[in-house]
Amino acid sequence: MHGIEQIEALLQDPDILNDHVRAHARPNAFEGVGISEAPRGTLLHHYRIDEDGLITHANLIIATGYNNLAMNRGILQAAQEFVKGDQLEEGMLNRVEAVIRAFDPCLSCSTHAMGQMPLHVQLVGPGGDLLDEVLRG
Repeated sequence: MHGIEQIEALLQDPDILNDHVRAHARPNAFEGVGISEAPRGTLLHHYRIDEDGLITHANLIIATGYNNLAMNRGILQAAQEFVKGDQLEEGMLNRVEAVIRAFDPCLSCSTHAMGQMPLHVQLVGPGGDLLDEVLRG
């Protein structure tokens, strides 16, 4: 009931259509920055538009990008623990996948069913020779 009474009060408020609160179909500003906190880290978005409202510049700094070094180090630790010899095994791929998922990367990466995340892992020897390669997905 309270919600309905609030709606009625808003509909009768003459300031509800004031130009100060109503956006018209034209650019209100030509540049904007948005920052939001997400479970995987802070997301920063910076946009510029032209007079027609078309984006001329976009700079997105997302947590997946700045978590990349930590993800790489986690994968290195998993490799040091689970890669034996010069062969890659499915169990090792599952460990790599678990490390990546721990950092909650972008939605398209984090929504794959366990064991079905597309992965391309190469085992490179000290001399730069490709020892083994596994492609999944």
